[in-house]
Amino acid sequence: QVQVVESGGGLVQPGGSLRLSCAASGFSLDYYAIGWFRQAPGKEREGVSCISSSDDRTYYDDSVKGRFTISRDNAKNMVYLQMNSLKPEDTAVYYCAADFTFLTCTVVADRYDYWGQGTQVTVSS
Repeated sequence: QVQVVESGGGLVQPGGSLRLSCAASGFSLDYYAIGWFRQAPGKEREGVSCISSSDDRTYYDDSVKGRFTISRDNAKNMVYLQMNSLKPEDTAVYYCAADFTFLTCTVVADRYDYWGQGTQVTVSS
């Protein structure tokens, strides 16, 4: 069964850190670009970051550049999103998604084949 599952969300104070994990089962992440997206209440889903399958090239939205780091461990079939210096505006449900491609990753949601159920991140004092 093909599945993508996020974990690691929670409540954190502004300035704090969280590490989100994305676990894939039923397929190998070797052939997939992985993207992280988020959706805040009343807002559209937005692409946060992605990592390519072939060369681990990464992309970050300007809103998270310098604060978030995406990484992958293909041996464990896992992708991570390290989030530092969190701000209240980072509050959202975060989704991990997989795109079967060897091209450079993008955060165009329609390209992605498999999606997780999301994990809630709340940044509040």
